[in-house]
Amino acid sequence: TALASLTLVTRPEAYFHELVTSALGNQRIRTQPETEFYLVNLLNQFITAENLYARDAEGHFKEEPLAMMIKEAIDEPSADNQRLLYRRIGDVCLYVAGFFHESLSRKLVDLNYYIGMGGSAYHRVAEREGAPTFREVYTELSKKFGTFVNVLGEVSEKTTPRSEKDL
Repeated sequence: TALASLTLVTRPEAYFHELVTSALGNQRIRTQPETEFYLVNLLNQFITAENLYARDAEGHFKEEPLAMMIKEAIDEPSADNQRLLYRRIGDVCLYVAGFFHESLSRKLVDLNYYIGMGGSAYHRVAEREGAPTFREVYTELSKKFGTFVNVLGEVSEKTTPRSEKDL
């Protein structure tokens, strides 16, 4: 029956951890535990779609092009704020490229654009990060960005309804 396959998720972190661990294993990817934890937290962060969008001065959601996000990061005078802006760019690129890679083929910018921008953004975060453990995580995210896009793509396939029947 339909109810037999229904699963109640009360702890999204545990659910995402299971999915990420499974995808990493299926794709034979070795990563630091801290990077795996980062991927799980990224999924948990974007469980609410509102977190994917910036807000304007009035508090309304706005979709900001990546190029404008990069410009804002470059122009930011505070090194700490600049690091946070680059991290946001990396996070958005990783999530969008992993979860919505099919829809990117119908847009002006493609998957490779997101991979390049996201990997570069995480590289800039790593350059600005003071804590060695976090610097290693952002370096790994930068170097293996395309690989992690595939991991999130597999998670997306397992969690995104493909038809009304799946929904």
